[in-house]
Amino acid sequence: MEATIVTGSDLVEDLLRKKIKEYLIRGGFNLKIAIPVSDKSAQATIFQSFGRAPYFMITDTETNERVFLDNTAADSQGGAGIKAVQIIIDKNIDVLFTPRCGENAAEVLREANVKIYKTINESVEDNVNAFNLGQLSLLDHIHPGFHGHEK
Repeated sequence: MEATIVTGSDLVEDLLRKKIKEYLIRGGFNLKIAIPVSDKSAQATIFQSFGRAPYFMITDTETNERVFLDNTAADSQGGAGIKAVQIIIDKNIDVLFTPRCGENAAEVLREANVKIYKTINESVEDNVNAFNLGQLSLLDHIHPGFHGHEK
């Protein structure tokens, strides 16, 4: 028989997934989700860089309404992640879906109580559905950031 080691963070993540699924099924609370996307369309794909995404799709879990925000930080010479975080915070976002996030942006998001989830692919719908089923994982690999070296 193979032993399974379960850590405290595994238990917390599992509990969060179950609670999210339970609340969403019951319609128990409303969340605003931000997703960095490539364009302003229903078929938009998830952009690989949070701070450099041209747009953010904002999804309201209560109304299923989706709106798009221009990411004015995308063309910044430096600090795009931090500037993008300010856009997210100003819109009272609860959750961010992204493939990756730099350490400075992640720290500010955490301080603002924005939960960061790792996307499973480039499909907005796949990720929203996975989240609703409690199948998205919190982003646990935060990269050091590019600090002006990538655009």
